[in-house]
Amino acid sequence: MPVALYAEFTVKTGAEDRVAEMMAELTAKVRGESGNLVFDPHTRRENSNAYFVYEIYRDEEAFQAHIAAEHSKVFNAELGGLIEEDGSQLSWLTPAAEVES
Repeated sequence: MPVALYAEFTVKTGAEDRVAEMMAELTAKVRGESGNLVFDPHTRRENSNAYFVYEIYRDEEAFQAHIAAEHSKVFNAELGGLIEEDGSQLSWLTPAAEVES
């Protein structure tokens, strides 16, 4: 069963360029993970420092491999000092019932 979630965080003033660079590097690496199906980072229109990252992994094993990957560990370790929250705020998703047409 696929694992879907979104991560949110707010970049501290002055760290915008570094986080944008980190996110670009992470995006390329995560999209290369064999179990990653979707990794789409966005910023909010009303606040470009507020990130929203939509993610889908093939299954729980693929998600755990993502979390354990060195690039994820390095990203999260550095990100902690550059954002307002204690870490990325994760929201787990469940597919809604499909609408029949």
